[in-house]
Amino acid sequence: MKLIIPMAGRGTRVRPHSHTTPKPLLPVAGTMIIERIIETFARTLDRTITEVVYILGPDFGKEIKKTLEEMSNRHSAKATFRVQETALGTAHAVLCAGEDLEGEIIIVFADTLFDSKDKVSVDDADSVIWLKEVDDPSRFGVAVHDGDTITDFVEKPSEPISKLAIIGVYYFRKGEDLKKEIQYLLDHDVTGHGNEYQLTDALDRLLKDGKVFRKATVDEWLDCGTLPAWLDTTQVILEKEQHKYGSFEGSTIHPPVYIGKDVTIRNSEIGPNVSIEAGSTIKNSTLKNSIVQHSATIKDSTLENSSVGNQAEIHGAKGEIHVGDHSILKQ
Repeated sequence: MKLIIPMAGRGTRVRPHSHTTPKPLLPVAGTMIIERIIETFARTLDRTITEVVYILGPDFGKEIKKTLEEMSNRHSAKATFRVQETALGTAHAVLCAGEDLEGEIIIVFADTLFDSKDKVSVDDADSVIWLKEVDDPSRFGVAVHDGDTITDFVEKPSEPISKLAIIGVYYFRKGEDLKKEIQYLLDHDVTGHGNEYQLTDALDRLLKDGKVFRKATVDEWLDCGTLPAWLDTTQVILEKEQHKYGSFEGSTIHPPVYIGKDVTIRNSEIGPNVSIEAGSTIKNSTLKNSIVQHSATIKDSTLENSSVGNQAEIHGAKGEIHVGDHSILKQ
């Protein structure tokens, strides 16, 4: 089975970090968002993913492809790369992998993490849509259902017709059927929200054609699409996973925390809800509710609700900061 991941977007709401790193490659407690998604499928899906198709932006370089290829290899899957030259909507993004849209496929938009206690079966369905019950369905696209069968899709309903929000994960038994309906949208210039080609319009056409849609509900749906959401999701994962950590010279650790390999911490107070990636150095500082990426250095600082990029250097900072890769901040 192929897993298709559109990730050409610029991730503007997680800047400055997305200037150098695509949003799905950002870490959550030691593991990239996109790898956590693949691990979830390995744990909860009744199929094996043998190939991952990454739909990238035209300016994504060799290092990003190398990272994705290495990650795919870790999960015994082939890595394939396609390009979306211009962002014209979710359906258009999927069609950029048109030659891969055949046979069984799963499409996932890597803005969110999700989990389920139960195995998801995709038998006896033309399509399965992953859903999560929400308190305010007017903010989301929702699926109307009769038992396990989906009967309609409604975008941001004004009436409480359904509380099951579409989380951006889709299975199709025949990818070529989806390709045909997306091509129809483009050929006939059928656009939706934002004057873009929307995947939900293709789903609508498949449903009206008599295809059988089933629902798969998830227990957990965590947003990573903004800086506050990334921090909040990291906190939830830290509390859930309860990572172990060692002792550090003159320092106090308040769990939950994630502390990667070869991290140096001296005379500091860390936590709660702090994730520090491998190779970083923290000295004479206090960190709470913050993310520190690979090989960063923080000295004489007091940070809260902050995010620090790879190989950044922070000296004497206080409060909330968001600093990108290779930056130097001295206050």
